[in-house]
Amino acid sequence: MKLASLRHGRDGRLCIVSRDLSRMLPVDSLCPTLQMALDSWATMAPKLQALSDALNGGNASGAIAYDPDKLAAPLPRAYQWCDGSAYLNHVELVRKARGAQMPPEFLHDPLMYQGGSDDFLPPTADIPVADEAYGIDMEGEVAAIVDDVPMGISPKDAAAHIKLLMLVNDVSLRNLIPGELAKGFGFFHGKPSTAFSPVAITPDELGTAWKDAKVCRPLVTHLNGKLFGQPDAGADMQFSLADLIAHAAKTRNLRAGCIVGSGTVSNRDASKGFSCLAEIRMIETINEGKPKTPFMKFGDHVRIEMFDTDGKSIFGAIDQTVVKYTGPNLS
Repeated sequence: MKLASLRHGRDGRLCIVSRDLSRMLPVDSLCPTLQMALDSWATMAPKLQALSDALNGGNASGAIAYDPDKLAAPLPRAYQWCDGSAYLNHVELVRKARGAQMPPEFLHDPLMYQGGSDDFLPPTADIPVADEAYGIDMEGEVAAIVDDVPMGISPKDAAAHIKLLMLVNDVSLRNLIPGELAKGFGFFHGKPSTAFSPVAITPDELGTAWKDAKVCRPLVTHLNGKLFGQPDAGADMQFSLADLIAHAAKTRNLRAGCIVGSGTVSNRDASKGFSCLAEIRMIETINEGKPKTPFMKFGDHVRIEMFDTDGKSIFGAIDQTVVKYTGPNLS
């Protein structure tokens, strides 16, 4: 089953999307929003699945053409957004570029930060940034949406709480991050609004590409129309999505609609390319003493997508352009 939210008010209008991403069926008369569906998933999911089956079988009335420009993020806002760092190749490169070793505890204790979840970007919306000097970067990831998760859950049991999966562009302002981390209190300004794929899918939509709570397909990123990377999201993933959910729930309950991200998808095989600019800049720093690849500029365009074995888009595309923000106090 594939779900999305039409742009409407703060929380969107729930719709079902056909498997081939050609049609979408508004179902807000049954359940107004995705958050409401997640709040009562056990009873609502079978009803939504029946409508999904009808839509995919060509037997649903009221369907309209799929149009990602009409969609918000699947959850336009969420109660919580927790982003991990499951790909240790990315972590190692970050530290190596500044001459630091990766602590051994990182092998069994994942990194995680709590991001802003009250204002997610639609999948085809511009990325507004006030200043190019902030060091604008994309970060391609995968993420899970859970139902209610009890505190202290095991990774094994956490997997059953993964109800939906999405792609992520976790926009980062790299030049703001070092100063924030130096304060010893984590990210804030360096992590502006995040974007998610147009469509959230139930794990069964992946077939054999869903294994051990990992999405085992390449994550394809294009920057200004050129292939930037296609690392496999299932490879070199030290911590599965279930591991990250259990980590987030160590000292608290996670409530329905909480989103848990994988962190930047990164493979040790650099020939697969990259999911963020920081990583190629790190490799350049290690090999050549300094980076040569610039961060994103106003007008730059990024597209993040994942395809099945037949070359068909699974989640739809995150398709965004960086623009200069000229809002309050910036004129």
